[in-house]
Amino acid sequence: MPWAKLRSHAAYNLATSGVAHWKLRDLPVAIDDLEISGPSFYGYEPLQKALAQHAGVTPDRIVAAAGTSMANYLAFATLLKPGDEVLIEHPTYELLIAAARHVGATITRFPRLHEAGFALDPETVERAVTPRTKLIVVANLHNPSSAFADEATIRAIGEIGPRVLVDEVYLDAAFERAPKSAALLGDQFIVTSSLTKVYGLSGLRCGWIVAEPKLAEAMWRLNDLFASIPAHMAERASVIAIAELPRIRAHVRARLDRNRTILHRFLDSRAELDAPRVPYGTTAFPKLLRGSVTRLCDLLRSKYETTVVPGEYFEMPDHFRIGIGGDAEPLEEGLRRLGLALDDMMEN
Repeated sequence: MPWAKLRSHAAYNLATSGVAHWKLRDLPVAIDDLEISGPSFYGYEPLQKALAQHAGVTPDRIVAAAGTSMANYLAFATLLKPGDEVLIEHPTYELLIAAARHVGATITRFPRLHEAGFALDPETVERAVTPRTKLIVVANLHNPSSAFADEATIRAIGEIGPRVLVDEVYLDAAFERAPKSAALLGDQFIVTSSLTKVYGLSGLRCGWIVAEPKLAEAMWRLNDLFASIPAHMAERASVIAIAELPRIRAHVRARLDRNRTILHRFLDSRAELDAPRVPYGTTAFPKLLRGSVTRLCDLLRSKYETTVVPGEYFEMPDHFRIGIGGDAEPLEEGLRRLGLALDDMMEN
């Protein structure tokens, strides 16, 4: 996170993982729709109902949280005690590791392999489970690769034994190909998500957890330590935004379809990069076949005013992540500059 907040900014920023921010003026919000304070205790009822409808569950299974990262932390802190074993995919989003470490969990890993397109393999997960494993953690869509796991795969992981946390913050970027949410597959699943990555509504901090009711209640009580009274204006604006998601989704899909064509055309032109051609999601995770990613990223930033995310932040130093959620013109120019940086490296 320090790198993302302090060093990722550039004239051509390909380091972001979500879509471009949606503007308040593009939502049907009037000043009378907002209020500074209101009846929000263990959830603001209109938001609870809107989130429950969006997730396909009853409101007593919804825990509102300040973004997916807080949702993940609340889930870990409720489910795990110091020393409990949690099995987390590799590679993964660094904050999942950091959150599990912060609650004192013992972290074990299972691989999602580049050679397999970072596919989620239930047999690999099962081989990594031990009698001490209390929780399995996966993301669908996968961060950083945008690899997709279908319903049968997620079900199979749920049948292994331990509870399963599925971070679904990117799942809606699969659009009609998205499987049923893991939240609908049984009480062994805990799902986290938000309006941040796919919908460009990061500033609302509208995240949530879906869990069976008793577990949800425990998470609400834990959240009293961190956010006993949420920002009520954001809650009200979130209710309005959720009603607009079909319109926003159509806009996002057109953007990502266009940008993915640009990305794949670039990848097809670069023999020194190897990346699965994933047909959905907001990111790609190419492997650099020759040279140093660290050197590439330094050169790209210093000479070409462009950033990508170094793979070291996903424990894969020969990879880097590209985000395609911005406008098409800066993406195309940023990729052109990435190509120039690659040419410089190959010549030297």
